[in-house]
Amino acid sequence: MITEAVMLQVRLGMEKKYEEAFREASPLIASMKGYKGHELQRCLEVKGKYLLLVQWEQLEDHTDGFSQSSEYQKWKELLHHFYEPFPDVEHFEQVNLEKGKPVYGP
Repeated sequence: MITEAVMLQVRLGMEKKYEEAFREASPLIASMKGYKGHELQRCLEVKGKYLLLVQWEQLEDHTDGFSQSSEYQKWKELLHHFYEPFPDVEHFEQVNLEKGKPVYGP
């Protein structure tokens, strides 16, 4: 499983509208192949700052699937105008912390 992590800075004063738009956009991403779940977290210390975490079965489900889809175009239309600056998207895989197991790989 891959975790997409995005630190989002929403234009000040637009937080409520952003959260409403995000609720509307959520079913778009949830309908995609390889989608496992997502959450949006609001920062307690910095107004307008959010953390988006999306779980995908594999990297390509996000990069080739969702990002190239008509659903993404609607997602973009609903959400991208809220961001200042535009965020960087990063992908992570879990590190195996069991003793005696390789750190990388299954």
